[in-house]
Formats: sequence, C-alpha cells, structure tokens
Amino acid sequence: MEEEPMAEKQPVEEEEAPAEERLELAFQRGFLAGRRVAQLPWEDLEQTLSNTKDSSLLLAVLQKTVLHPLCLKYPPSVKYRRHFLSELIRKHECTTDEPLDELYEALGDVLNAAASTHCYKSYILPSGDAVTIRENVAIISQGTTGLVTWDAGLYLAEWALEHPFVFTNRRILELGSGIGLTGITVCKTCRPRAYTFSDHHQCVLEELSENIRLNGLFVQCEHYSLAGEKCRDREAELAKLQGPSITVAELDWNSVTEEELAKFQADVIIAADVVYDPDLTRSLVAVLQKLPACTNDGNPTEIYIASTSRNPDTYSHFQRVLEQVGIRWEDLPELRKNFLPYDQNAKISILKLLL
Repeated sequence: MEEEPMAEKQPVEEEEAPAEERLELAFQRGFLAGRRVAQLPWEDLEQTLSNTKDSSLLLAVLQKTVLHPLCLKYPPSVKYRRHFLSELIRKHECTTDEPLDELYEALGDVLNAAASTHCYKSYILPSGDAVTIRENVAIISQGTTGLVTWDAGLYLAEWALEHPFVFTNRRILELGSGIGLTGITVCKTCRPRAYTFSDHHQCVLEELSENIRLNGLFVQCEHYSLAGEKCRDREAELAKLQGPSITVAELDWNSVTEEELAKFQADVIIAADVVYDPDLTRSLVAVLQKLPACTNDGNPTEIYIASTSRNPDTYSHFQRVLEQVGIRWEDLPELRKNFLPYDQNAKISILKLLL
C-alpha cells in the first residue's frame, strides 16, 4: 500500500491568519490542485510585494508550492510547473530586489525534468489532510474522458464535506466514479460504512484502484460486477480497523439488472459529471429506474447527481427524461464556500432524485 500523502495541517478558519499567510495558502491550494496558473492570486501578490518591498514572500510561496513535500513526491505536470515558476520569476523581476537563486534553481530543475503522460493533483481539505489523484495530462486519452478530474466531481466532494451526515455509517454506490476524487474524499472524511466505486472502462478502473491505494485506503474487492458477499461480511470489521469496506466494481449501465443493483444494498447513490451526452443520459436513467426505491431498512434510497451544465439543451433533456419515467427531482442549494478549486463561473448543480 502506498504511503498516504503528506500535508501541512491547516486551520479550518484561515480568515484569522495574517494576510500574507492567507495569500501563501491560496497559492498552495491552487498550485497543488493544478488550478489554471492565470487564476492564481497574482494581483494580490503584486500588491503585497509593492507594499512590503520584501522578496521573502516569494520564497514562502515557492516553499509552499514547487518545493512543498506533496509536489516533490507527487508533482503536477512539467508544463504546469514551468509556467508557474516563469510567472513567479516575472513577479520578482518587477521588484528592485536582487535575483533569487532559489527561483532559478527550481526552474532549472523543472526544465531538466522529463515530461510524462501522467501528473498529480493534490487537494488540501479543511482538516489539513490531502487527497492526491494521479490523472492523465490529456483530457481525452485511451478513448475516454474518465482519466481526469472534472468540476462537478470537485463540487460534489465539497458538498459532501458540508453534509457528511448524508454518508456517515451508510453504504454508498457511486456511478461513473472516474479516477476517484469524490469517493476518496467521502471515504477519508465522512466515515461511510461501505463504499462502492464503479465504472466501465478498464483503464479507468485500474487508475481508480491505484488512486484509492495512493490515499492510504484499502480496496477489499476489486473489479467485481456485483457486490460480493465476502465484501459485506467484513464491513463491520473494516469500519473498526481502517475505515469503510471499499469495492471497485465494473458496472455496465446497458446490461446491469435490478437484481445486480440490489446486491449493492446502497443507502445512497451519487454520480458526478455523467450528464453530457443524450445517449449516455438514457442509459443513466435506465439504471436509476432499476434501483430499489427503498433501502433494506425501509428508508427511501437517496440519489444525488452533480452536473456541469455545458450545454443547456443536454441538461434539460436529462430533466425531461427523468420526468418521462416518473422520477421526481429537486435542486439543492448552492454551496456556501469554494474551498476546492472548481470553476466558480461554471454552472454546476446537484439534483436530489426521488424514486
């Protein structure tokens, strides 16, 4: 099992920290998560540098980003680090201070580094712990978009951080888990009893399993099309020893049966960024129709679907198909914070479905 990623413990309420420290932490969270370089708080940095006339802030930013232990062990892409350091050097060159050898040494190391088809993104949670995800540099690779993290997955993960009671001590089934950001966040922070990650693409399943292990979690069952009895037999034991019972399941939406879905015994079903193609939408709704309306305890099954509305017609089509098959839905309120780095300008929403 991989060693769990290291992270500096951060206070939950950073508003009380000095302004420079808040700025350093903003760079740290954004950089480690691979947020677009242009979206990092450069204007605030320029303003602070013009007021202080002290380049020590630049060194502090460097230490919390490119030289941070998480970056050294699980680095963002070479291209991303090169772009970031070039911009940091430009900001320093606007000051009257002497050149900082540390900045140029860091850039030299990156320029000499070999590029890879993979990179890492690390998301610092409010607790100070981190979720680190290995993903592909290319948005589309090996015939799938499932090897990168999308905004709705970040949004759903942050919603889970605000509503941990939805998941605590319950069995969760995630549809279209991709490479695992949402589910790993839930497993590390919300204490579910059991969690089933599911997807259909073989490469996605392999990367998903590696990311689960990368974050110090234990995969009890791997690549099962059904939730095996031997997984459920150890749920209580695993909950006491090392967290939830975790299954990675291959799930084909076009062929899965009601009986197979019932065997997962899920109390809560979630999915993120699965509404982007009309053909896929019909397959998704067909799966939703096959889900048990009630849990084994007799409570209604809870279903939450997070979506980025890139094409309003596609999203409206999803809602119409739900209505046609008699699945009711309600929009959940927007999040109060933007701790994880999803695009605040994107139109992201979560529907709670009522079977």
